[in-house]
Amino acid sequence: MINNQGKIAVVFGVRNDSSIAWDVALKLHQSGCRVALSCVPETKSEVLFLIEKNGMDSRFAMEVDVRNEEQIITFLKHVYDGLGPIDYILHGVAFGNERVLCYSIPGSHDAAPSYLDIPFEDLMDSFNISAYSLLRIARVAEPLLSKNASIVTLTYNASQKVISGYAGMGINKAALENIMIYLASHFRGTNVRVNAISAGLVMTTSSGGISGVRKLRKATKIVAPLGNIDAGDVGDAALYYFSDLSKKVTGNIHFVDGGFNIMGVAIDE
Repeated sequence: MINNQGKIAVVFGVRNDSSIAWDVALKLHQSGCRVALSCVPETKSEVLFLIEKNGMDSRFAMEVDVRNEEQIITFLKHVYDGLGPIDYILHGVAFGNERVLCYSIPGSHDAAPSYLDIPFEDLMDSFNISAYSLLRIARVAEPLLSKNASIVTLTYNASQKVISGYAGMGINKAALENIMIYLASHFRGTNVRVNAISAGLVMTTSSGGISGVRKLRKATKIVAPLGNIDAGDVGDAALYYFSDLSKKVTGNIHFVDGGFNIMGVAIDE
């Protein structure tokens, strides 16, 4: 196990125990980090239960809307003042409604919205949460980071390939990856590194909103050389970036998808 004794980590994006961000937070805790979690009102009680159940410090959990810079400032300053300079930040936040994802709500008789008809306002709100929030968090965090700090965001291969059912969220992931590489350049000379993990399809609360998600899981099980992944696989990879082992790695997109990204077409076995 990587030794992170004395390190301070902040994790954005935990909604429940199926969240990839939760697996990362738990592994950071198990490796010795003091971990602070952001949460949303809808699942705050569930997140606090997970924190207490696993022996983590609930004093540094806080409701944060990543669209609100003042809330991010309050949260990160609370962590900095209470624990010290921040070593690691996970950006695991994403959201797109049915008009952005272009699917119809289960039970609805309405046809799924067309990609051509994605409302600009809905797309901009999802962009604000899913992509621009990384830039906003980095801006607030910059003076609060320790030397050799590491920032990691979670992306998806729909940024580069057409994935059925992901629609407008692919725009957000492409933007997120671009923000990531520009942040990596911005932090040159400070030893702060910024990377992304491109995770395969994991059955989380968020992925449950993707149209045809179970068909996609079946397809990736066949196509990916190593089959499907789970949240634990992403958490394992994140520990590399949240350690000194990656101290000279920045601007990288690290695929944890069983090799799905290398395949052009499905193969028969």
